[in-house]
Amino acid sequence: MKNIFSAIWAESLKIQRSKMLWVTILVYLFIPFMIGVLMFVQKYPEISRKMGMIGTKASMLTLGEADWSTYFGFLTLTIAMMGIMGFGFVTTWVFSREYSDETVRDLLALPTPRSCIVLSKFIVVLIWCLLLSFILFVFGLVVGGMIQLSGWSREIVFHSAYLFIVTSLLTILLCTPVAFFAGYGRGYLPPIGFVILTLIIAQFIGLVGLGPYFPWAIPALYSGASGVESAQLGIVSYIILFLTSIFGLIGTFAWWRYADQY
Repeated sequence: MKNIFSAIWAESLKIQRSKMLWVTILVYLFIPFMIGVLMFVQKYPEISRKMGMIGTKASMLTLGEADWSTYFGFLTLTIAMMGIMGFGFVTTWVFSREYSDETVRDLLALPTPRSCIVLSKFIVVLIWCLLLSFILFVFGLVVGGMIQLSGWSREIVFHSAYLFIVTSLLTILLCTPVAFFAGYGRGYLPPIGFVILTLIIAQFIGLVGLGPYFPWAIPALYSGASGVESAQLGIVSYIILFLTSIFGLIGTFAWWRYADQY
């Protein structure tokens, strides 16, 4: 237990002394602002004529009603789609930095079990991603309040918050394969390339109706991207997602434990 706390403390120091934490926070603060701009234009269409190209392009989007239900739907869809990229980037940075900074040999030479090192990294990734999700949702509430969207009710807020939380957790679970490729590729490019590839495949696989069976498309489907939330998802979809996460977790531990790190 002492080893795991020491490892978490060390990983936390790395994050505190880097700029990546604040960069990701700023990005996730900016996302609700951009969604808020689109909702503002949707609510006040007469303003779009005065905003030139930005207003015209925003008014061409099919956003639905400018109310809290639609706004929460966009926030949830954003955490499903952008979360795969954002959370994947966080995981890549945490697991690949040892290779880019050439500190992996020093890290593995410490009298700390490799399993504790990997577990501490996963814990830090989980906390980091949860923090970003919390910031996105809370700042989203602030932006929505500033726009004065209609349709506010306790039921809508609780239901939307539940969808947002579950979607965030499902997306975070998909970070484990990224961690494996970060170790296997010994750098930033392989895991980032893997994240981009999964996003591309997720976009196209939905066109042939196989989205419920592709792990990286499941969070977006659950969020209600294609209509009623989770309407296309069955128990098999969740089993596939959880198995993907478990295989990524096991693969990462196995790589750090048995693979040649040098």
